[in-house]
This record gives sequence, C-alpha cells and structure tokens, in this order.
Amino acid sequence: MDWFKPDIDKWQEIFNSIRRHKLRTILTAFGVFWGIFMLVIMLGAISGLQTSFVHSFRDDAVNSLWLFRGRTTKEFKGLNKGRFITFNNDDYKFLEEQFPEIEDLTGRFYLSGSNLVKYGDKALSFSTRAVHPGHKVLENTVMSSGRYISNHDLKTSSKVAVIGDFVRKDLFPPGEDPIGKEISIGDIIYKVVGVFTDSGGENEMRMIYIPISTAQRVYSGGDNVHQLMVSGGDLTTAQMTALESKIRQAFSIRKQFDPSDTRAMRIRNRAEDFEEFSSLFFTFSLISWIVGVFSIFAGVIGVSNIMLIIVKDRTKEIGIRKAIGATPGSIVAMILQESILITAVAGYLGMLSGISLVILVSGAEEEYFRHPQVDLGVIVIATTVLVVAGALAGLLPAYQAAKINPVKAIKSD
Repeated sequence: MDWFKPDIDKWQEIFNSIRRHKLRTILTAFGVFWGIFMLVIMLGAISGLQTSFVHSFRDDAVNSLWLFRGRTTKEFKGLNKGRFITFNNDDYKFLEEQFPEIEDLTGRFYLSGSNLVKYGDKALSFSTRAVHPGHKVLENTVMSSGRYISNHDLKTSSKVAVIGDFVRKDLFPPGEDPIGKEISIGDIIYKVVGVFTDSGGENEMRMIYIPISTAQRVYSGGDNVHQLMVSGGDLTTAQMTALESKIRQAFSIRKQFDPSDTRAMRIRNRAEDFEEFSSLFFTFSLISWIVGVFSIFAGVIGVSNIMLIIVKDRTKEIGIRKAIGATPGSIVAMILQESILITAVAGYLGMLSGISLVILVSGAEEEYFRHPQVDLGVIVIATTVLVVAGALAGLLPAYQAAKINPVKAIKSD
C-alpha cells in the first residue's frame, strides 16, 4: 500500500489546504502544542521541587530519629503539667543499652553565649557543637583530613576539635595544615585533630565539633544533654516508626509523662518525613501526567474536528479525484498525512519549547526549587504517542472521505 509514499502533488494539496484554513489550523495546532508544552513544564517543575526536597535531606541520615526536650502539657499520675523534660548522659546510655536496633547514636550539647574562636592574630565567631562519635554518621560528615572525635576522647574528656572546611579557610593562612594546631574556643585551648566537609553547605562547614564530655566538664554542663539523635541503619520506615513508638513509651515511663503528650518529648522521624514527601511528589507527578494527557487529548480532538470540516469543505474536490481514478487508499492517506503533519509539528514545537524553558531555568538553586530537568526519553515517547494519536484523530475524517460518492460529490454545492 503506497499511502505514505512520497508524492509532491499530494503534499502540495495538503499545504494548500492548510493555507486555506490558516487561522483554524493554527488554533487547532496550538491546542496540541499547549498540551505537550504544559506536560513538559509540569514535569520539569515537579523535578525541581523534588530535587529541592532531596537536597534538604542531604545533610542528615534519612533513617534517623531526633529527640527534643520539651514541656508537659498534660497531668500524669498526680504530677502537674508544665514540667520540663530534660536529657542526660544516663538517657544516652539507656538508648544504647535498651534498643539494639539503633545503629548509631549521639547526643548534642550546645555551648551558651558567644565564644570567639582564635588562632594566631585572628578571632572569629563560629558555632560549636559538643557531640558523640556517632554524630559523624547522623550528620553525613565526610572527613577531608585527620580524624573525627573518638570514644577515647570522650573517656578522657580530651580538648580536641574537628573543624569545618570553611573554618579552616577563614582561620588559617592559605596552605597551612591545621591538623595538630591549637585554637582557643572562648578561653579554652583545643587541638585540631580533623577537618571535615558537609553536603549541608557553608553553614554546616562553619561548625566546630568537640567531645560532649569535654563540654559538660569545661562549661559546667554537668551531665546535661540538649538533644539526642539515633540512626536505624537499614531499618524500613515501618520499623523506624515502631522504634519511635518504643522509645516514646520507654521515655514516658522513665521521665514520668503521658505517652500521648507529644510536646513533653518531641520526636522527629526523618524516615517518615522522607517517605511522606516521596509519596507527595509521586502524586504530583501523576496529576501532572493526567492533566497533560487530557490537554493533549483535547488537542487531538481539535485536530479530528478540523479534519472533518476540511473533508466537508473538500467534498466536491474529493469526488472529482475519485471520479478520475483516485483510490480510497490514496484519499485516506491524504487526510491522514495532513492530520499527522499538524499533530507532529505542533507536538514537536511544544516539546522543544517546553524543554528549552526547563533548560533555561535548570540552574535555579532556590530553597524550594533546584535544578529542574525532564527525562528526554519520556518526553520523546509522549510526543511519539501524540503523533500516533494524530493518526487516529484523522481516521474518522479519512473514513468519511473514502466513503464519498463521486457522483453526489460533484453535484453538491
């Protein structure tokens, strides 16, 4: 069957038909263009939001629980509400001993007041956190040189410090190795034992870590711990949720508060947060596809309608063609080719415009929108399906054209 065999005369007729109905064709093609354009834009926007979301989790272990001190809002066993719930070293040991599913564990002790960090003739302000060795995993810290805080440092309350890469750049002369050098935090001298990088960005790399036992001893912290963090390793989200429930129940007994009182001890489940956001973005993507497909479908229907109108307008012409020997197959091919041409060109331009716009903003690094992109393979498949849909859109008009009676067509007005 020579439906799609190159035929200059046939293509001239197709372009003449399009020229005769310019406005109608442009408006119909725009429907197809807009459908594929919006699909690309929506998928790119979802990608940018999703990348931003994943980026926000890059700084910490996703499979983790963060325990925060709080204040009771409910009475419990004769105890008044309004009591402060605090953590201490025994709570750290309790988690370590009673919950074997915990893979990594750390406490945090925050230094109060302003403690300038000095080296040589420089004195700058940096944040200092006192932590356990497990904090390295919880914060996704990567050592660029030296080592992290060790258990030996905790036992001996060593005055050692691990500094972020931006601390190194700002505090030390270019090219000088800070390992083994002494810095002062406030009035206390610490030896630098490591330099780290952190995917959390500049703020995280302006941090200094010291052993929590040292901070408790030097800064009159007693055995206070301001925050506890645990990692579940390879536990599933459901297992992390179960672990959260067990820890809350255990601490409600240990600290004497109502387990339903979420403000007494707040627990942030990062695994649940990640899964909820992932599900949300899957829903967004699905909605984008539904909206995009229906927009494309509306455009295809427009193509079908305009082809029906074209067939009606060309009834006499088609009748003459059949009278002088044109086969039904050639008539069908002519209508299909015109339908596919309109759909393919509009779809391609819509795809190209959408991808161009996404590429234009692909460098965006806003807080809630980062590096949008689209899967080119998916978009090409969508455009191919659109062209097939264009062929299907032309089937009914082509069938109507093939059925035209030459005698009646020639006599028609």
